[in-house]
Amino acid sequence: MDLVSSVFGSIAHWVDIQSLLLFTVLFLLIADYLKTRRPSSFPPGPWALPFVGNIFTVDFNRAHETLTQLAETYGDVYSLRMGQTWMMVLNGFQIVKEALVTQGDSLADRPMLPLQADISHNLGLGLSNGHLWKQQRRFALSTLKYFGVGSKSLERAILDEFTYSGKNITDRKGKPFNPHVIINNAVSNIICSLVFGHRFEYEDERFINFINKFDSAFQIIGSIWAMLYNAFPNMMRRLPGPHHTVQQFFSEVKDMIRSEIKEHRKNWNPAEPRDYIDCYLTEIQMRKGDAESTFDEENLVMGALDLFTAGSETTSTTLRWAFLYMAKYPEIQEKVQAEIDRVIGHSRQPSMMDRANLPYTDAVIHEIQRMGNIVPLAVPHSTNRDIQLGDYTVPKGVVIIPNLTSVLFDKREWETPYTFNPGHFLNEEGKFVKRAAFIPFSAGKRVCLGENLARMEIFLFFTSFMQRFTFSMPAGTKPVLDYCFGITLAPAPYEICATPRRE
Repeated sequence: MDLVSSVFGSIAHWVDIQSLLLFTVLFLLIADYLKTRRPSSFPPGPWALPFVGNIFTVDFNRAHETLTQLAETYGDVYSLRMGQTWMMVLNGFQIVKEALVTQGDSLADRPMLPLQADISHNLGLGLSNGHLWKQQRRFALSTLKYFGVGSKSLERAILDEFTYSGKNITDRKGKPFNPHVIINNAVSNIICSLVFGHRFEYEDERFINFINKFDSAFQIIGSIWAMLYNAFPNMMRRLPGPHHTVQQFFSEVKDMIRSEIKEHRKNWNPAEPRDYIDCYLTEIQMRKGDAESTFDEENLVMGALDLFTAGSETTSTTLRWAFLYMAKYPEIQEKVQAEIDRVIGHSRQPSMMDRANLPYTDAVIHEIQRMGNIVPLAVPHSTNRDIQLGDYTVPKGVVIIPNLTSVLFDKREWETPYTFNPGHFLNEEGKFVKRAAFIPFSAGKRVCLGENLARMEIFLFFTSFMQRFTFSMPAGTKPVLDYCFGITLAPAPYEICATPRRE
């Protein structure tokens, strides 16, 4: 009898545990549904799983393609839920222009995403908001202009840097090589000269390691690991994974910048600024006691990091795509070289003044940027007030993803969107025409801080390389336009041959 009672007691206890677990699961599911159901004012979107939302709807190895395909089902404006956070994805030139330009003031903020906030602490130029962002950006733009961005003095520095990289490539004697490190070094040295006051040698192992880690960090920030971290920060902070690797890397980069600042302080002369750091240190000193000032060393560290990112990554990636496209389309490469030979010749280096007389070369550069699609999903925005976007009311604080891929390949804006066609940027007379839908640096209040520098670098480096070398694939190899998805869309590692044209 005691045995029977014990068995029935155990069964009853097990049933109670099962009931409790079932009740708990149902309660959590209902709570999640009530808390995160799609608001009535929101546009449609794919069905979201409990707790994780649409995290597994998106293929994060090709997120830009997934988000563009979803627009075919749900329209140019649709919504996704990542964990507990709702966001809207904007597709096509007209709606992206409406959001970023026409209503740019309302979308000037960045969302406070946990991973980015843990790295930047919402300081600096790229991820800050409000008064801090406006003050820091205004100072950065004026200081870069002071040191020659957009002027003849910086043009000379870019051409001198090409001389270093050109010699490095010439020394390869036409043999296959991976251009990644050479191009990254060349481009990075321009912003390093502006910010730190010096360049790095191409053989500098510390700098090579630094550049390689930067590429890895950008891929991680654009991966599912970053999305999981932003969706479940309290849990992910305690779990191992690449999200901790990227934070450690940026911590090392910030320490390196702090050491540069420490060295600058030793012989800093406010009357004779050598670079961005010197100017910033002067600004800190001048604004002491100003309650409105946002100038301090931590903002300098993050600002320098933002400048390095904005001033190097997009240009380096664009040039690596350029080599691939020229190798893939040798007939286009020949036309570019013929135009450069006719306008510039071989006795002098290119100049920004030549741009107006090189319409075909300029068109090819723009088509490389369009097809390369360097920043496919831009950097997220956030609404700072309730707005009307298309047929939908968007509340304050919603994350907005401007899908630049959908703009650069918009069938309503480009005659042959998926074909490499320099004619997109030429009129019937063969003159260069810039298209409104060409926004590889985004648009509006948050347009890329390094756009002017990048445009200058891309033109001068590209024309210099085309003047000096012919690019082709190694024997028996065809150009493959595979990519590595991250914050930027970089070409998969490849080797190429650069044959000197003539001395």
